[in-house]
Amino acid sequence: MTGPPPEVEPPPTSATPAPVLFIGGLGRSGSTLLELVLAQHPDVCALGEVVHLWQRGLVDDERCGCGERFAGCEFWQELGRRAFGGWSKLPLDRVTELKAAVDRTRYIPRLARYRLPDQLRREVHEYTSYYQRIYQAARELTGATVVVDSSKHASLAFALRHSPGLDLRVLHLVRDSRGVAYSWARQVRRPEVVDADAYMPRFSTLTVSGLWTVQNGAFHLLSRAAPVTRLRYEDFTADPQGWLRRIRELVDLPDDPAAGAILRDPPTSPSPAHTVAGNPLRFAAGPLRINRDDRWRAALPRPRRTMVSLLTLPLRLRYGYYRGRREATT
Repeated sequence: MTGPPPEVEPPPTSATPAPVLFIGGLGRSGSTLLELVLAQHPDVCALGEVVHLWQRGLVDDERCGCGERFAGCEFWQELGRRAFGGWSKLPLDRVTELKAAVDRTRYIPRLARYRLPDQLRREVHEYTSYYQRIYQAARELTGATVVVDSSKHASLAFALRHSPGLDLRVLHLVRDSRGVAYSWARQVRRPEVVDADAYMPRFSTLTVSGLWTVQNGAFHLLSRAAPVTRLRYEDFTADPQGWLRRIRELVDLPDDPAAGAILRDPPTSPSPAHTVAGNPLRFAAGPLRINRDDRWRAALPRPRRTMVSLLTLPLRLRYGYYRGRREATT
């Protein structure tokens, strides 16, 4: 791909950049719940799925996790001013062009190289510089130490790994493929869409099985070149306080008792996170409670359960999702 030089200068790099926690995996694996838990402490700024900001925020003007539409959310408008001098000055067409050129699953084999070809390296550095500006502005705006991006896409994680100004920490979140297949088959309304009735996409068992295998497998490939911590959704919901401590340690945050206290005694109204995309859970009212969702065990028809089990068998075995073995974190 050829194109004009960047219209926005890359952000200044720091000798010791602050860590960015990237939550990776396949959607419907519990990333929104995990992100909301992390965001309850002021040293963490959760941004949601930043990969969707360009379309869902800037173009579609969908609702932020705070309830306001993107254009009316003071947090995102101030962040845009700090990052780019205002969202109107962001070369959105250029970002979209770069995203199509480098941030696709099909490009992971190229992005997995230790050294990128010169043209690809320039495009990746330019593309990730926009993310870097957003992360940096979020820290400045909130005073948080760590920014969380729950974009999940493996291709974006591979691209961000090559950004010279980022200290990327990857948390690979995995959920039983049968639960994921059940969730993607359900009709779920998207409350962030204001002007129409919109629903999250629905995928067949065959499609979900392929996506689950490819996305999770890609993070195994990434772990050969960058630190990746794996967490099973089932383990997080079984011991949220223990995993909260471990995740904070992963991003060099101290074990603050106040963070765990939020889980022991959830506030009536948890602090809203200014998340740009994610599961409808981010709009839920009431206390933030950690409950494992195992509805698929009763609701997923046996033929579909058998199909997804067989199609995803290699990684299910690796993660401990099979009968006869105690389910422990891998």
